Amino acid sequence: MRRKSIVTGLLTALTVVIALIWVFPVYWMFNSSLLPNSVLQSTTPTFLPIGGSLDNFTAALADGTFFTALGVSLTVTLSTVAAVLIIAFLGALAISRFKFKGRKSFILALLLIQMLPAEGMFIAQYKMMSSVGLLNNLIGMTLLYTAAVVPFTVWMLRGFVAGVPAELEEAAMVDGLSRTQAFLKITFPLLAPGLVASGVYAFLQAWNEFTVALVIMTENQMKTLPLWLRGFVQASATRETDWGMVMAASMLVAVPVIIFFLIVQGKMSSGLVSGAVKG
Repeated sequence: MRRKSIVTGLLTALTVVIALIWVFPVYWMFNSSLLPNSVLQSTTPTFLPIGGSLDNFTAALADGTFFTALGVSLTVTLSTVAAVLIIAFLGALAISRFKFKGRKSFILALLLIQMLPAEGMFIAQYKMMSSVGLLNNLIGMTLLYTAAVVPFTVWMLRGFVAGVPAELEEAAMVDGLSRTQAFLKITFPLLAPGLVASGVYAFLQAWNEFTVALVIMTENQMKTLPLWLRGFVQASATRETDWGMVMAASMLVAVPVIIFFLIVQGKMSSGLVSGAVKG
């Protein structure tokens, strides 16, 4: 028992150390966002924001472009999440519940698509969006993000759907429910954690995406938050970089994601565990 307690204590200490290492960059970003540039450029690091202020945040928000970029990112991201969940959910149901010709080839194609480098499709995507007048357009950006995220999301949701026995629906139908009622009342609630986990994946992919937006969104008023943040670094390139302002801008980009995770963390954890059990 004593030996087991020692091992448990060592593993706990190791876990705490790993957690601190993982959290430190986030804390350092927050700490730096409150300090003036003169302090950040000092050879002696400052680990506590003593004497800090919100001046960097005020400067980052001064030109008002943050809220425009926030609106663009939220619109594209939420639209992408909604479209991805609907399409991927129906696709996962099809390949998990029905037998049809070409099913195995379709599943294999989902995996092969993920191997294609995104950079190799930039020219084709640009020409396609340009030909249909969807450059600098929220609908065009949403379509590209949806197409990029759907294959993996279908594969992810397939595991959740396969983990719910079809016999549950059949038993409900024996009790008098129609197939649609049995699905909505029995199967769908069991798939909710999987939908949340898949939605989180789609949200992060769309929110953090940079390269496609850089190619498609060229007008200032249509820039997403990653492009807005890049503009801060570029604006600082002609002079001494104001790292305090850059860190404050990074915090502003990260805050919506933190809020989103706080809202869905419970369902996301159960969803990830459920998806790992059977698929």
